[in-house]
Amino acid sequence: MDALDGNAIGGLLIDVFGAEMTAAASICGTCGATRPVAELVVYRQAPGTVVRCRACGCVLMVFVKAHGVIGVDLSGLASLSQPGSASIPAGR
Repeated sequence: MDALDGNAIGGLLIDVFGAEMTAAASICGTCGATRPVAELVVYRQAPGTVVRCRACGCVLMVFVKAHGVIGVDLSGLASLSQPGSASIPAGR
């Protein structure tokens, strides 16, 4: 499987969040690494799109599109926040 960076899901993130999110700060719920979404590792060949932490490899986000609906799992994130905005607690 070829890994891409988070820029590969820019359009998908706009569809889900309604805003440009590749510059958003993500915090891994497992190791605490903080990085922009653009720097995360993306796999698009899975039965959905899987986004992993570049530091520890844990799954942060999963997106699955079926019947015109996008299902989103953000449970691997401790938080996700746009520059200049409040963070969105994700997961637990």
